[in-house]
Amino acid sequence: MRKLQSQIQTEIDASFLYKKLSEIQKEQSIKTILLKMSEIEQRHAKAFLDRIRTETPDYQMPSPSKRARIQFKLGKVFGYDSIISSLANIERGGALSTMKNEAARGESPTGFEHTHLKIIEAVSQNEKSTINGGMLSIIEGRHKTIGGNALRAAVLGANDGLLSNMSLIMGIAGATVNSSAILVTGMAGLLAGAFSMAIGEWISVQSSRELLQKQIDLEAEELETAPDEEEKELALLYEAQGINALNAATMAQKVMENKENALDVLIQEELGINKNELNGSAWQAAFTSFFLFAIGAIIPVFPFFFVHGHFAVELSLGCSIIGLFFIGSVITLFTGKNLFLSGLRQMVLGLLAAGATFGIGRLIGASMIG
Repeated sequence: MRKLQSQIQTEIDASFLYKKLSEIQKEQSIKTILLKMSEIEQRHAKAFLDRIRTETPDYQMPSPSKRARIQFKLGKVFGYDSIISSLANIERGGALSTMKNEAARGESPTGFEHTHLKIIEAVSQNEKSTINGGMLSIIEGRHKTIGGNALRAAVLGANDGLLSNMSLIMGIAGATVNSSAILVTGMAGLLAGAFSMAIGEWISVQSSRELLQKQIDLEAEELETAPDEEEKELALLYEAQGINALNAATMAQKVMENKENALDVLIQEELGINKNELNGSAWQAAFTSFFLFAIGAIIPVFPFFFVHGHFAVELSLGCSIIGLFFIGSVITLFTGKNLFLSGLRQMVLGLLAAGATFGIGRLIGASMIG
């Protein structure tokens, strides 16, 4: 019964998210697709409801969960990639469940089990879709997949800053309670970590863009020097996708009639590259990484601006624990796990790291005094 209740909530949340995503679309065809997906998930939920009511007649259809509502609100700021990732995971799980049930009945897969997943992937990659909007998703320059998203990057960036600087400060606190020394060390750790993250992100994004551009330039040169060979390759690619040879050859010939359009198609089909990925700025990505790391890293530092001694250390640790719990809770937006347990796990891991560095600091401090 509990499993059915969890499944019905998953279907209701998916229906809610599909519907909310449809409301922000400008392209009517995409809006219609998302609304139909919402209706399908609603029918799935109704089927689960009927099964539950065989044992619990008074059971009512649940409302969308707080997790789903918060996820959509955060999408307005961070971009809707986290929602797409969540829906993709739901559809992937549904496909695997269907295939498992088919295998248990001795049936072969029909090939349609992953249709919903393919639909949501296609919508997310459609240039006319407004799903990829949002502050961080716009300025984030790294190569994205269906499972990657700016909100996850934001959470992990802040977590890196908080965890590394908390461990650093606790290590110094183990050796000395000199608040000035701890404050200077904490700010140095913040700046060093933030600059390191920013430079690493700049190199990552810039290198990725240069690699993609090199592949595009090579494809353009091949199209210019050997268009017939490129047409044959494209036809073979269409055949590999299940299109019969005659139609594949016709499609490839039509594509090659316009060289500019042909290059775009070849880049997409042969290289799997979306030209929009070249629009991301390495400098914007670097600034974002710097900012996100600094947000997390300042949490264990700021008490030392106002108080001193053991109380400052205790307050720093308390603020860090709250921050770790919050980050662990936010992660459940992607994992769907229990909010309290996820937050508690993050706290425990952080305390273990802080405890280890505090102990090392205490040993070093004692040896120096000795």
